[in-house]
Amino acid sequence: MVEVNLWSGLRRFTDGEIVVSVEATTVGELLDALVKAHPGLAPVIEAGVSVAVDGEIITGRQNPVPADAEVYLMQRLKGG
Repeated sequence: MVEVNLWSGLRRFTDGEIVVSVEATTVGELLDALVKAHPGLAPVIEAGVSVAVDGEIITGRQNPVPADAEVYLMQRLKGG
């Protein structure tokens, strides 16, 4: 299980939870599992989010997520 820390605005989609656990080994699996467990997150995730794993922003869905990783789902961060 991977614990995913969410930003506070997403609590309304997760019954008030700010940290949720999902079964995943990659970023893509993690995002898909979040939507499956909490369908209200689908529009937010589809619009684009950033995923930080152990302090590093991960851009690819195929990137691994270790079970003991510190994971944060964040509003999309864009350069510019």
